Amino acid sequence: MFTGLVETVGRVARVERLPEGRRFRVETPFAPELTLGESVAVNGVCLTVTAFDADGFEAEAIAETLRKTTLSALDEGDAINLERALLPTQRLGGHVVLGHVDTTGEIVEIVDDGEAWRITVAYPPDFAPYLIPVGSVTVDGISLTVARLDEPVGTFAVAVIPHTRAVTTVLSWAAGRRVNLEFDVIGKYALRQQGLKER
Repeated sequence: MFTGLVETVGRVARVERLPEGRRFRVETPFAPELTLGESVAVNGVCLTVTAFDADGFEAEAIAETLRKTTLSALDEGDAINLERALLPTQRLGGHVVLGHVDTTGEIVEIVDDGEAWRITVAYPPDFAPYLIPVGSVTVDGISLTVARLDEPVGTFAVAVIPHTRAVTTVLSWAAGRRVNLEFDVIGKYALRQQGLKER
């Protein structure tokens, strides 16, 4: 489990194509603190550490993960948002994030509102029930608040403060970029239970 509070920005050092997926080599300052089998969110995608050393770690993504996320587009040199799994002693500063990406969206517009950037993201219409105004959404592993929801259009907007821009990959975002989206797990369970009761 994660919080959506990005711990650091890492770098893709190597991408190796596998018969059923990809193996990534990621450089990060927290590599020496890792353990084998530990979970790390890479742009919001929960991956398992299969090897590590003082400079980085390796993790594999299967075909299903590549199909549902933007990891298939990662290339050597790309900057990525990284977060290690939450410890029971830590404060839950963002929201409950599983690292199980629901779908991808596309950045439509980035507007500088002075104190914050307003970023508009288009998403598949089937996922509209999982979004509510001022609810939580994870975009490329970043816990953000839905500032505006345009359901007929199929877009939502989030406000990104300067601190978040400084410690994540947001500064490199531009219109047309694909991003990983994970919707609030509590909302998903609530909708699931409601659907079961109505049957």
